[in-house]
Amino acid sequence: MNQRFESRDTQGLPQLARRRFLWGSLLGAGLAARPARSAAAQARPAGAEVRLALLLGNRSYPQPFDLPPIPKNLRDLEAVLVRRGFAVTSALDLDLPAARRVLDQFITQAAASPPDATVFFYFSGHGVQVDAANLLLPAGLNPSARGEQLQNSSMQLLADVVRRLPPRREGMVIAVVDACRTGLKSGEVVGLNQVEAPPGCLITFSTAAGKPAIAPAVETQNTFYTGSLVKLMASVPDQTTFPELMQLVRSDVRETMLNHPLPAIRQLAQDPFIADHTRVRLTVEPRREGAAAAAPADIDEDAELKKLERLAWPAEVLQVAEAFLKARPDSAFAPGVQVARDGARTAMRALQRSDVRLFKAAFATSDDMPADQRQDLLRCGRGDKDAAARMAWRFREGARGGAGYGGSATQSRYEGWLQFAVALGNGIASYELALHFRNTGQPLLAAQFEARARELGYTPPPDLDNVRK
Repeated sequence: MNQRFESRDTQGLPQLARRRFLWGSLLGAGLAARPARSAAAQARPAGAEVRLALLLGNRSYPQPFDLPPIPKNLRDLEAVLVRRGFAVTSALDLDLPAARRVLDQFITQAAASPPDATVFFYFSGHGVQVDAANLLLPAGLNPSARGEQLQNSSMQLLADVVRRLPPRREGMVIAVVDACRTGLKSGEVVGLNQVEAPPGCLITFSTAAGKPAIAPAVETQNTFYTGSLVKLMASVPDQTTFPELMQLVRSDVRETMLNHPLPAIRQLAQDPFIADHTRVRLTVEPRREGAAAAAPADIDEDAELKKLERLAWPAEVLQVAEAFLKARPDSAFAPGVQVARDGARTAMRALQRSDVRLFKAAFATSDDMPADQRQDLLRCGRGDKDAAARMAWRFREGARGGAGYGGSATQSRYEGWLQFAVALGNGIASYELALHFRNTGQPLLAAQFEARARELGYTPPPDLDNVRK
């Protein structure tokens, strides 16, 4: 349950920090809800790019589950989103029926927007996983309610929100959940489940599975994650893309918490989760009609950026990125290059593991390669766990016809990409690898990867084959 950090280490500090446990039900009966402000009523900045945002935040839960920072989270995030061209609907302390009405209105508005629109959904409050589904709590619900009540009373992140938003092949859907990922039962890592982002979608959680998100016990401070998101969305160069922004936020949250003066905060440092399946490059600053075109970068910088965009092998990405940052540390493109550099380092560490059998030839591109496959390959070179899993899926059918462990090149490539995805932190890929090894008569490997999937925070849905044979 929620705990206040009240020890000798906290004495003298102006405020106390509190753990926010994400459980998951939406009751709110009889709770006075503040009406959401209509995005349609707000003046949209003139521009060629449509941007819509829905912010849902709940402070009011039964004691001791109240969350004082949530109103400030909504205010500050709304302000920076408006600066970045979004028409924002912000709703505080809604019960389940009211939250569903606001969500339905937003989905209708999103469906009527152009195919290249950017759609942003944000939730901050309590929530939890029940039967592998990620639930978001409305105001007024007791987070300690039984799992069946939570499941019947909640909105599901994927089923009720993300999958109902219209696909954006030319645009982007962004879903941000700032909430704990701890579970209902003590000692179990069953908090908000790992998810696969649908095509055109970017999903982020404020912390890793089974981990708390930290909220100050006062109204005058943001949660750590939203504080970093607001700060960086306001300050990064305009050319920074949304996936790059979320990677920078992830790094900033960890650095801020690991260097916090309070030991308890350092021990609970959050590691945000990101699932990226975006298809287009959209920057935090929108295109605007009548705006002067940005001055082109000098020819050397432009050439280096183009070279970097074509590279998939992590060692080459790292080499070019480091040279660029050394020569152009103040470039407007430096944050994005920094993300590529850090991701390439992560990818190289994964490839050096003894349980990852994937080699440089797997990262080769060709002129006839489909665009989505090339994009995933480039992301793999930058440490994208979800792109690695998608690369494996391209070999799935061929691997099922392979003859034993490593018996075919297709099966070897399928296993290698899944192993790489697991090393990058993809629990869903680990469970698929467990099923694969089980089906190919390798129970020891199957057991290892099934355990690894749960360590990484993935709980298979009840209808999946998760019983060892």
